[in-house]
Amino acid sequence: MSHGARVIRTGVSSGGPAAPPATSSAASSDGELSLMCLFVFQISLLVGFISVNNSPWTDYSANSYFQIVTMCDLVMILFFYIIHIFRVYRKLTCVSWPLAEFLHYLIGTILLLIASIVVASKSYNLSGLVAGATFGFLATILCVLSIWSSYKVSCITQSTSKYH
Repeated sequence: MSHGARVIRTGVSSGGPAAPPATSSAASSDGELSLMCLFVFQISLLVGFISVNNSPWTDYSANSYFQIVTMCDLVMILFFYIIHIFRVYRKLTCVSWPLAEFLHYLIGTILLLIASIVVASKSYNLSGLVAGATFGFLATILCVLSIWSSYKVSCITQSTSKYH
């Protein structure tokens, strides 16, 4: 008996096959939740960026790291939207677009969590930096929810035939 983890795509994104008709209502609700989380994620990233940018800086490297991470996340989200809108994923079949999106959101979430922790630790009760860190943490939670609703990770037990 072998155990393996596999990623099951349930939401609508830039790549991958459509959900089967039997689970389309569950998949569409997960897809809607994922898109709503991503929209609020983008707004919270933008508000966090503006808050940190307009506050007095106590540590240049921490604040600029936060700004770089938020802008890179926003640019990559725009990149995946453009790929989805123009259906580039159909022409470039050598790239696994669902896997690329998953890895982007996973790495971006980890970097955003680190950036938010760093800005929160360097804020010294400055309201702009505290707000930026708060929106960074909110964006991290929303991105995790979006990943969870888009990509279901399940451990499926696969039975193998016995060889005698």
